[in-house]
Formats: sequence, structure tokens, C-alpha cells
Amino acid sequence: MLAYLVIREGSKWTDVFRLIPGQSVTIGRAPTNQVVLKDERCSRCHAELFTSEGEWTLRDLDSRNGTSVSGTLVQGDQTLKPGDVIRIGNCQLAFVHDLSQAFPEGGSALRSAEEMTVRGTLPAGLDAASVLEDQEPAEITHRRGQTRFLEPREVDDDEKGVSKVGRAAAKLCRLAFELAKAPDSVSMAKLALAGLFEGTQMDASGLLLLRRGANGEPSAADLELIASRTETERPYHRVSPFLAATVLRESEAVLGRNVMGDSTLGSRDSKGDLFVTSVICAPIRRGKKVFGLIHLYSTSPNRLPDPDDLEFTLAVADTVAVALQNLSRRQELAENLNQIRDENVQLRERLGVQSEIIGKSRAMARVSDEIGRAAPTSATVLVRGESGVGKELVARAVHFSSPRRKGAFVCLNCAALSESLLESELFGHERGAFTGAVARKIGKFEASHQGTLMLDEIGEMSPTIQAKFLRVLEGHPFERVGGSEPVKVDVRVIAATNRDLEKDVTEGRFRRDLYFRLHVLEIYVPPLRKRPEDIPELAHYFFNKYNLETSRKLRGFTPEAMDQMVRYRWPGNVRELKNVVERAIVLAAGEFVGQEDLMLSKLPTTGDTGDLTVSNQEFKPISLAEMERRHILATLKATNWNKSQSAQLLGIERSTLDRKIRRYELAEFSPGRS
Repeated sequence: MLAYLVIREGSKWTDVFRLIPGQSVTIGRAPTNQVVLKDERCSRCHAELFTSEGEWTLRDLDSRNGTSVSGTLVQGDQTLKPGDVIRIGNCQLAFVHDLSQAFPEGGSALRSAEEMTVRGTLPAGLDAASVLEDQEPAEITHRRGQTRFLEPREVDDDEKGVSKVGRAAAKLCRLAFELAKAPDSVSMAKLALAGLFEGTQMDASGLLLLRRGANGEPSAADLELIASRTETERPYHRVSPFLAATVLRESEAVLGRNVMGDSTLGSRDSKGDLFVTSVICAPIRRGKKVFGLIHLYSTSPNRLPDPDDLEFTLAVADTVAVALQNLSRRQELAENLNQIRDENVQLRERLGVQSEIIGKSRAMARVSDEIGRAAPTSATVLVRGESGVGKELVARAVHFSSPRRKGAFVCLNCAALSESLLESELFGHERGAFTGAVARKIGKFEASHQGTLMLDEIGEMSPTIQAKFLRVLEGHPFERVGGSEPVKVDVRVIAATNRDLEKDVTEGRFRRDLYFRLHVLEIYVPPLRKRPEDIPELAHYFFNKYNLETSRKLRGFTPEAMDQMVRYRWPGNVRELKNVVERAIVLAAGEFVGQEDLMLSKLPTTGDTGDLTVSNQEFKPISLAEMERRHILATLKATNWNKSQSAQLLGIERSTLDRKIRRYELAEFSPGRS
């Protein structure tokens, strides 16, 4: 027996579903169900319909809001009877054997067909049941790649009965579509004039735009002819200054007919005869801004424009204004994109290796970990290490990993400038502050506002600058050299030095309060000789870089050359390694960089205590404990008994150093003991 589910959502019947004996039907919100209900109160798999002993049975699938039949909540399986109404959320499903039971009023099924999702159309004389039983499959009757309304064509028989306004609207639609694709203003002007010739009774036209940089009120002298078009033997005659000034000043379109005797609106030929019979002049405007104007005129008394032509011209002018504004915006975006691309290329060239920290040793892993902990904060960072180890690289890594990464990163070497120039570079100066100050100069502090300022060789700063610098670090405003206006900035300071600041503080060369203000977070970058496992990686990086830059075809290092680089002490650290590899690539004669291509210096390394045995002395065997005792004592003397620095050089903790001093009874050798 036939059975149907007639689905009602809200106040409308929305679908009819035919139930087939032997096939179960699931109802729910998920699209995998046979009957999909778009109701928030319906579960994804809400209920199920199936046949049992020749009867249709409903089962609730543990839904969230339950299922009711004729007002009774379903518990377990419930057999359905014709006329039962299943309610799920706000949806109703009528169970019937005959569709006429769902629509008791005669013929209402035909009237409700538009509200039901029944495929196809109900032919006259057929009821819904016969349509459902004998329905033919749907078919695609028409396909088209592009709408015909955007195709340029002549007026055909189908359009002869269309009003002039309707035809003008269709032309405007096609014209706006073409103007949006125009690559430049000249192409746009030609398209606009072609559309005006098609839609108006004119035989000559011109499009004029205001020149860039025109200041004050727009005038006729500021107009530049972009494109013109004429269907007569005479060339296009430029709009009269009076008419152009009127349209630009009033920002309103003008239509003049029978103007042959009016020299202010008409135009004269080479003989001085007036030949213009009618004229239209419309401003190209967007809001209160005027871009230019469109000038149309007719030389034939038989071609007189009407107010509809004026309306069409004004509509074209407004469309051109929108297209010009979009074109200007596209060009501006393209220029900005090119500028940003150039800046990115320049930054990549300037940064080079500074964009990454190279090295996988345990010491560099510790440095990277310290950078990761320091970057999210705004605390002052003191980067310490020998010259050439990459202190600026560490400062850049801190900046570009911090929330200030979008701000500027400014670097200043304090050892490269005198005291007066350093003050001017840091805080800026006013015009006339000193000889040669011909204009106001913004200092590094202002330039790095909301960014990061790195001060390299901070230990070389004079005591006078240190005092002013300390006030700025404390959050106080400063004044430019020669100025009186206070300037307050938000800058994170990263200081770097290869000097022993503790020793400088003790000897009075560095302010004690500034030292403690800078020494909030400290990152120590070990020298290259302390991490020899990073030497091959750095050497290969610089090899690939300079091998590409010099267009050489070298294949690598010989094993002897690499072994010599690993054993070398590198007093100049990474900077020296970079220069040695670059020089070797330029001078190498073979396919590989050999040992003879490496020009290594014989300079002693800074910060080391030196060998405890002298080569020209006779060797005397001693125990390892005595060797350690002598080495620790020599290191303490080299650092003037600075235990923190000694512990760093020895690679041990401060507490471990104290235990060894007590164990070897070294305290008696300190400067304060006799």
C-alpha cells in the first residue's frame, strides 16, 4: 500500500516524501538522512520509519527533544495510522495513504504545489498523487556561459517595444561592466565616448580631466583632454571656457539647444563661423569632488538632444567617476605593493644572516632559550660577549620575536661618535643648536618609538651622556639639544658590550645606578672557540653565500681545511670566520677550498687566561687537581677576582666556584688578603 509523509515546516507545506515498503527512512538534521529537517530542536539522527508486519512503525533514536505522534510522546516503537501527525520540534509530518487526506479541501493540492518541493510542474487535470507516481526525471533546458545583456548589439525586434529608459539602462549596464575592466584613463575615456555616441543624438564628444596637482577651485585652464571622438569632417572643438567654468563651479550638467548664435556655448570654425547647434556638458563627479567633465555637441539641426540624452550623459559621467576612483585606487595599491616589495628586497639584503641564528651547539641552544624568555617582556636586556660573536644578531632576534616587532629596530654604536655627536644622535637637536644644525633632527630615541633601540658598546658612553640616558630609561621625558620642549617616548633598550662593566663600575668609569638599570636581563653570547661544533655549519653557510655572490663553482672545503678551521682559536669570532671564508672563495685556485687558501691570524684571543705552561720551559708532571687549582687561580687574577665573570669563563656555576676556592684555599690570594 502506498504511504506518504507530508512535511510542514512553520506555516507552509514544504515537501512530500513517498514511503517504499521494505525500506527504512531516517529523519534528522544531518544531510545523510533521507528526510532532512532544518530545525535546531531536531537532532542529527532524530527518528526512524520502517515496516513491521505490514505496518509502518516509528522509532525515536534517543533524540534530545523527543518525538510526539498526535500529541503523545513516543516511547519505544509506535505503529502509525493514516492521519497521524508526527511532531519534531517546529516541524509536522503527516502520515497518509492518500494525498487527498492531507489536503481535504478539494483542489488545494494544485494550489499548494508552489509551496511544496515537488520536482517538475503539475500539468492541468492531474492531482499531486498522479504526479508523484508517474513523475518524469528533471532535465536541463538551457545553458549559457555569459549573459546576453552584456553583449554589444543593435536593437532587435524584441527590444523595439522597450522604452527608451529601459534601453538606456541596459546600455549603462554594459558600459559600467566595460569601464570596470579598463586598464587606464585613456581606454576608459574612449569606452565612455563610444557609449555616449550610441545613446545620444550627438556627433562630436570629448572627455576632459583635471590635471594632477591642481590647487584651489578647479578652472577651465586645469582641464586636460584625454580622448575625443567625432563623426563629422571637422575635428573636435574644445569646450568653451565659459561653459566649462560654469559646469565645474556649479557641479551641474547643462543642455543647450539652438545655440548657434551664442558664442559662450557654441564654437567657431577656422573661418569664424559658429557651427554648433546643440551642446551637453556634464561634470564627472563623486560626491563633492569633481574629476573633470564630458563635452558633447551636435553640428546638425536634425540631431537635437532631449532631456533624456542629458540624463544619460549625466549617468555615464557618474559611472566614469566611480571607475576613475577605482582605477586610481588600484594604481595606488599597485605602487604601494611595488614599494613594499622593493623595501622587502632591501631589508633582506641588509639583514642577510641577521634574520637567523646559526648554530646547534648546547651553548647556542641556551642563548636561543634566553632570547625566547626575554622577548615577550619589555625589560631592558644587556647582551655581553666578545667582539664579533653576533651581539647585534641576538638583539635583532629579541626585537623580531617581541610584541614590538612591527616597530622600528634602531642600532647605534656608542664608540663611533664623540660625546657631543652621540648626544645629538640619541636625543636629536633643534635648528641652530650648534654650528651646522641647519634643521631639526630626530634622535634615535624618537625614531625607535614603540620599537627597540640597540646601543652597541654601551661601555664607551661618557659619564655626562650616561646621566641623561639613565633618566630616559627611568621613563622621564627628555629635551632635544638646543630645545626646551619635553619629548616622551616608549622604547625598549637593548645594550651590548664586550667590556667588563663591573670593573668599570669599580674604577668609576661607568655609573653604578646605570649598570643596575641595564642589568635587568643578561644574555651572554659565548665566543666561537667555546662552541667548535658550530664552526662547520657557519663555514658552510658563508661558503654557499659567497660562492653564489661571486659566481664561483667551488664544491666545498677539503677535510684538511675544515679540520684546521675547527682547531683554530678564532680571536675575531664569527666576524673573522666570515671574512676568512669570503677571502678563501675569492682566492681559491682549485675546485675546493684548501688549507693553503685559509689566511688565519696569529693574534691571541681576548678573555682567555692563556696556557699555564710555557713552551720553552721544561715539562713538569703535575696532578689534575693541581692543574685545576692553578687554572682557577690564574682566571681569578685575570678578572681581578670577579667571581661572576670567572665562573662564566670557566663554564661553571658561581656556587661551584666558591666550593673550589674553599677546597683549594685560594681566598688567601685575593687582593684584600696579605
